[in-house]
Amino acid sequence: MSEHYDVIVIGSGFGGSVSALRLTEKGYRVAVLEAGRRFRDDEFATTSWHLRDYLWAPSIGCYGIQRVDLLKDSLILSGAGVGGGSLVYANTLYEPLEPFFRDPAWGYITDWKDELAPYYDQAKRMLGVVEYAMETPADRVMRETARRMGVEGTFHYAPVGVAFGPEPGAPLDDPYFGGAGPQRNACLNCGECMTGCRHNAKNTLVKNYLYLAEQAGAEIFALTTVTRVRPRRRGGYEISTKPTDKRFGRGTTFTADQVVFAASALGTQRLLHKLRDTGDLPRISRRLGVLTRTNSEALLGAIATDDSVDYSEGVAITSSIHPDPYTHIEPVRYGKGSNAMMLVQSALAPADTGRHRLLEWAINMAKMMPYLHKIFDWRHWSQRTVIALVMQAYDNSITTYTKKGLFGRRRLSSRQGHGLPNPTYIPEGHQAVRAMADVMGGIAGGTIGEPVGVPMTAHFMGGCAIGDSAANGVIDPYQRVFGHPGLHVADGSAVSANLGVNPSLTITAQAERAMALWPNKGEADPRPPLGARYRRVEPVVPKNPVVPDSAPAALRLPVVGVG
Repeated sequence: MSEHYDVIVIGSGFGGSVSALRLTEKGYRVAVLEAGRRFRDDEFATTSWHLRDYLWAPSIGCYGIQRVDLLKDSLILSGAGVGGGSLVYANTLYEPLEPFFRDPAWGYITDWKDELAPYYDQAKRMLGVVEYAMETPADRVMRETARRMGVEGTFHYAPVGVAFGPEPGAPLDDPYFGGAGPQRNACLNCGECMTGCRHNAKNTLVKNYLYLAEQAGAEIFALTTVTRVRPRRRGGYEISTKPTDKRFGRGTTFTADQVVFAASALGTQRLLHKLRDTGDLPRISRRLGVLTRTNSEALLGAIATDDSVDYSEGVAITSSIHPDPYTHIEPVRYGKGSNAMMLVQSALAPADTGRHRLLEWAINMAKMMPYLHKIFDWRHWSQRTVIALVMQAYDNSITTYTKKGLFGRRRLSSRQGHGLPNPTYIPEGHQAVRAMADVMGGIAGGTIGEPVGVPMTAHFMGGCAIGDSAANGVIDPYQRVFGHPGLHVADGSAVSANLGVNPSLTITAQAERAMALWPNKGEADPRPPLGARYRRVEPVVPKNPVVPDSAPAALRLPVVGVG
C-alpha cells in the first residue's frame, strides 16, 4: 500500500523548505522526502575531522552534511541532511548582480528584477538577514587587499542569516516569527557555521521554513532516497523510495497529485536524467542539463606562515570586495580544529604565463616546500587560513548529460556549454589571493583540481533553466516542468544564469514567487495552462498563514495589478 499526499517535495533545501511551508499554508497535504539524516544541534560534528557526522559518504557509513561530487568539469561542494544546504552553507545572503536578471537565457521573458523584488524581501525576512557588524582579522585582510587592487571603495560587510544578541550565547525569544518560531541563542562568532552550527545561532531551514511547515502539518521523511517518479494511470504520480542507510532495506512507495523536485541542482539533474533515460518521464525537455552553471567560480586561499593572528574569528563569511563589476570575492573561514578541507588545497597554477599550467603548479609547489608543515598543519590550518571565494556573473556554462559506464549503467558527466567557456582560471582571483598572502605574510594557493582545469565550486546551479517553451527551457516561468503536468522544480537547478554571489537567497526568492502563484487547495489556478504564453498573475494569499501578521517575517505578497 502507498500513502497519498497532495504534494510530494523531493529534498529539504531552500526551495524544498519554501515549498513545504507555503503549500501547507494553502491547504495541501505535503510530505518532504529527504535523503539525508535529521540533526539536532548537538549532533553536528565538533570539527570537520569527525567524518561520520561531517562528510556525506553513505557507502562508508558517513551521513554528514558535506557532499563532495566530481564531474568532468567541476569539483562540487553541496549540502546534505534535513535542511539541505543551509546546514553547511556560509549563511551569506546577497541579492545577485545586475547581469543575472538580464541574462539572455531568461531575461527576454519578463522584468525579473521587478518581479522578484518583493520575494527577495520576503526571503530576507524569513531567513533573518542582517549586515555583519564586527570587524574580524579576515576583514582587515580583505580591506587592505581591496586597497592594493585599487577598489577599496567596494569593500563592504556581508548580509548574513545569523541570530545576534546583546552578548554571545545569550538566549533569544523567537526574533522573527512572532512566537511561532523556536527560541534561539546569540552567535558566538566561532567560525563553525560550515561544519554545522552547534550553538542555535545560525538561521538554518530547520529554524524557519521547515520548523514552521512541520508545525502546520507537513511531514518530513529523513534518510529516504527517491529512486523513481512515474505517472499514474488515474492521474498524479507514484514515487518509489529506498532507505538511504540500508543497502538492502525495503523502500516505501508514495503517491501524489503533484511533485516538487528540490533535491539540489546536482541531485535534481541526476534524478531527472535518470527518469528520462528509463522512460519514466520521457517528455522532459532535451534542454535538461544545458545551461548548468558553476557561478563562474573558484576557491583559492592564503595561509599565514605564523600563528600570531587567529583568522577563524567571525561567522563563515563576513565581507566582500568587487575587483570589477562582474567579479565578487569573499573571505571564508572554518572554526578552530576544522581543518579537513586543507586536504584539497594545492599550489596556484596560473594559465596566462605562456607556460603549461602543470609546470607553473610544479614551480609553485617547489616554492611551497619549505612551508609544507605549516600549510598542512592539521591542528591549526583554519586559524592560519583565509579562503577566497571568487564568483562571477558572466554568461558561461557547462552541459550535463548521461553516458554509459561499466556494465551499461549510465552516469552523469559534463562538457563545456553555451556562452563563454566555463573558467578554469580566474585572473582576478589569483591577483586577489596573492595580495591577501602579502598582507598576511603568507603563501597563496589553490585547489587540487586547478592544475588540470577542474575548478571547485560550492554553488553548482542551473540545468533546469526557465524558458518560454520546451525548446529553450526545462521549466516554464512558473517553474512547472514542460511535458509533464503536475511536476515542478524549486531548487538551485532553476537558477538560470550565473549570479556572481552566493545563490541561497535567490533560490529562496524564486521558490517564494513560484509557490505564491499556486492556488489554495480546491480553488481555480490563476496561472495559464502549461505551455501557454507567459503572463504576469496575481499571487494567491494562503488560507492559513503560519506567521502572525505583526511579526517581522509575516507574509507580504505584492499587488501586481494584472487584469
